[in-house]
Amino acid sequence: HMTGDKSLFVKYESKEGGEVTFRDNAKGKIKGVGSIGNLKTSIHNVLFVDGLKHNLLSISQLCDKDCRVVFEKDSCKVIDINNDQIKFIGHRHGNVYVVDIDDLINIKCLVYMNEDSWLQNNRNNIANIWALLSRIKNIFLLAVFS
Repeated sequence: HMTGDKSLFVKYESKEGGEVTFRDNAKGKIKGVGSIGNLKTSIHNVLFVDGLKHNLLSISQLCDKDCRVVFEKDSCKVIDINNDQIKFIGHRHGNVYVVDIDDLINIKCLVYMNEDSWLQNNRNNIANIWALLSRIKNIFLLAVFS
């Protein structure tokens, strides 16, 4: 998980070291790590990356932290496997799942599914999605990479 917005953290620790390569091959330095959320639900081990313009949640990291991620035709859910409670739920709009995670910190989450065939045929749509996201603050993307 990564963000470039330090104000999202409810717990934060400065931690110099490492870097992230952005889409244009520019590099951003990791400046710290912490948690975002509230008393009810938190996402831990979120990296603060200097210069990152989008907030990213990793589906594989959610799964590693005892969550089950379920994608269905019209919805997606992130479920805590320890108590079977739904942490996030969203609804599909085209090839994007919009997830309301207001229970965390009043932000919206977009889930993008990476399917090679869809990517090959929809590169312009991807560029349009990134252009839109670059204008919106406090968006989190759940990334699925195959």
